[in-house]
Amino acid sequence: MQERDFAHCDQYIDSRLISADEAQGGTIEANKAAGLPQIDVSPAQGKFLYLLARSMGARNILEIGTLGGYSTIWLARALPPGGRAITLEYDQKHAETARANIAREGLGDRVDIRVGAALDLLPKLQEEGFGPVDFFFIDADKENNADYFDWALKFARPGSLIVVDNVIRAGAVADLANSDSTAVAARALFERVSAEPRVSATALQTVGSKGWDGFLLASVN
Repeated sequence: MQERDFAHCDQYIDSRLISADEAQGGTIEANKAAGLPQIDVSPAQGKFLYLLARSMGARNILEIGTLGGYSTIWLARALPPGGRAITLEYDQKHAETARANIAREGLGDRVDIRVGAALDLLPKLQEEGFGPVDFFFIDADKENNADYFDWALKFARPGSLIVVDNVIRAGAVADLANSDSTAVAARALFERVSAEPRVSATALQTVGSKGWDGFLLASVN
């Protein structure tokens, strides 16, 4: 019953606060047709990311984990003229689907999709001199989140915001007996962030159509 209530409330939020144009129905359908896993952020979460990036005036955005480009599109919409988003995706098929979705939304000139393992691509971005990055969204393979956080700090400036998705894992993060690799990785991320004096951080639990999970948010001092 509770999960149905969470999803019902998400539907209510979407119907009142997210327009049909914002909701990206075409992206969702294209991702389904391509057989992509249905693990995108929800529309309400996507708009949350958009509002965060827009409110801080982010000009350079770095996303780790593109999938079909749903969150990428939300973030790219927040960019001012001349702004740029780079998004890293391991799977070529996912990247091709995302590229088509982003182009259909008229955002191709703002988004650069890089294909490959993020830990291989990040040093190349550093060599290119990309940055400083204002806003980071990390939503890829969870086992590498602590490493992705370290890389975000290398690209950051004072005031940069780092957002990491799926850090609660239906409460598994706080269950020290849970040895699932994603739960272990989530705890490693929390330990890494808590020991980092260069950031001020918190985490927010979320419920909704995506179940029980949450975001970690870290602001660079």
